Amino acid sequence: MIDLFLPEPEPRARKYTIISVDDHVVEPPHTFEGRLPAGLQSRAPRIVETRRGHQVWEFEGRRYSQVGMNAVAGRRPETVQLEPFRFDQMRPGCYDVDARVRDMDINGVWASVNFPSQITGFCGSVFFGIPDIELGAACAAAWNDWLFEEWYQRYPDRIIPLGITCLAEPTIAANEIRRNAARGFTSVTLPERPHAVGLPSLWDREHWDPIIEACAETDTVISLHVGSSGVYPYPPGSPGQQLAATLFGQLSMGSCAEWLWSEYPVKHPNLKIAMSEGGIGWVAMLLDRLDYIVDHSSYGEGWAERPAEVLKRNFWFCTLEDRSTIDTRYRIGVENIMVEVDYPHGDSTWPDTQLVIDEAWGHLPADELRSLCCENAAALYRHPLPDAPPPGV
Repeated sequence: MIDLFLPEPEPRARKYTIISVDDHVVEPPHTFEGRLPAGLQSRAPRIVETRRGHQVWEFEGRRYSQVGMNAVAGRRPETVQLEPFRFDQMRPGCYDVDARVRDMDINGVWASVNFPSQITGFCGSVFFGIPDIELGAACAAAWNDWLFEEWYQRYPDRIIPLGITCLAEPTIAANEIRRNAARGFTSVTLPERPHAVGLPSLWDREHWDPIIEACAETDTVISLHVGSSGVYPYPPGSPGQQLAATLFGQLSMGSCAEWLWSEYPVKHPNLKIAMSEGGIGWVAMLLDRLDYIVDHSSYGEGWAERPAEVLKRNFWFCTLEDRSTIDTRYRIGVENIMVEVDYPHGDSTWPDTQLVIDEAWGHLPADELRSLCCENAAALYRHPLPDAPPPGV
């Protein structure tokens, strides 16, 4: 039998206080148990065993395989091409919060924002994509309740609560955002490009106004995870997986431009939008382009502020390292850049995030490093920093 796991790592030396704004939970089998209204509970997502011994989610007549969604943290490199088919093929930190906090301690990470996984989609698209809106809304609320009760309430200083909502109906979606905000959630994940997942486009004001207003009213950060609306449309016969992973930045740049030109950041100057997992290499180029087209054409006329300034006011970006393009940080705004770990995915820097940051950014001034590593995220998500930071920054 193949030994899937590397030896247990030793805790890494902590030099920096780190808040990761992009990690993932893998929902355990009991996630939805007892959390839906009685009349809908029997239709809740559930884990079933296939004849091949795989554990998969089953919901509304469909099966969602690869339950771990690349949950390969701690796996031997030669086994990474084999997706986890069972929970015992993943580190417990993927789905158990006590084990997750231990893995955060090993990695020297103070706090974490966690996106959902396969059974919801990164932005809850599985639930708002079904015909039965009542069931979809109940499942989204149940997921939020699970995250609140089992993850956030157990470790309120270590888990930054991010929710989902049923976007098929604006009033339901807005009400869930407000319900979550009232109990401490500081973010909601929405699709990067709503029209690409069957929702009205951002310019359908009747649909989106109530949702965006709820976010602005409650100071809820809109977190846009790369790939939440699909991947780069690669040509037939091409290496799709490689192209999709390579072009994450292109996906983020496109969706960022769409959200900017939706004018919601102009209408709501306090609106906060965080771009997740797209890196920062494209941001300075986008800012330069925005300035250029405004200065050389009529684009952007009618705005009281320059589009590039709106971008810097309303958007935040995150990176695993971007060791060369970190030198564009002044153009982007040091205060607009944050760190991600992406645990437990294959490109995660766990368990060596401290070392990765030190090697890529160790030459930066200490005050800037602290902003990038934790202060920007703490301010954006209104999350406390530790009383006793490590000796570095």
